[in-house]
Amino acid sequence: MKNRQDTKKKKSVLREWVDSILIAFILAMFVRVFFFEFYKIPTSSMVATLIPGDRILVGKIIYGPRIPFVGVRIPGYRKPQRGEVIVFISPPEKSKAYVKRIVGFGGEEVEISQGSIYIDGREITDPRIRKNFYYNFGKFGQEGKVTKIPDDSYFVLGDNSASSRDSRHWGFVPAKDVLGKAILIWWPPKRIRMIE
Repeated sequence: MKNRQDTKKKKSVLREWVDSILIAFILAMFVRVFFFEFYKIPTSSMVATLIPGDRILVGKIIYGPRIPFVGVRIPGYRKPQRGEVIVFISPPEKSKAYVKRIVGFGGEEVEISQGSIYIDGREITDPRIRKNFYYNFGKFGQEGKVTKIPDDSYFVLGDNSASSRDSRHWGFVPAKDVLGKAILIWWPPKRIRMIE
């Protein structure tokens, strides 16, 4: 009789552990899909804003979380704004996420001239964009070339223009492929700061 009770107690404790782990996993996945996700910066394309090894927190609920596998977006608080750093599904490599800065929106015409960005013929004055020198690289970034951005798409650039593969090379980021806004560097401790 005692052995049977001990076995029941062991099964009960094991079941509690399994239930707790399962609930924690489901909650973590829910938070990751709908609210926040963490990414590690692997390249120097966003130096000095982000450097290799930085770990960042990306907010998904701001623009609206994208439901995996179906690509449907739940409405967020607002749309992305010029100058913000975003994380998105890479157009050339659909299995990877990239991080870049938004400089242009669908329907606008973008041109890179003498290191500056011009939208619809006017130079961008946003200090987050203006602080960088942009090189005329790639099919969409040639000197004297004015590029029309397709509707529901973004033109994105890396802050470290000399070593960034971005919209100048592969084109535009569809709005549906934006994963979220880069909010915070949370690691390493000496680099903790909000992302501007």
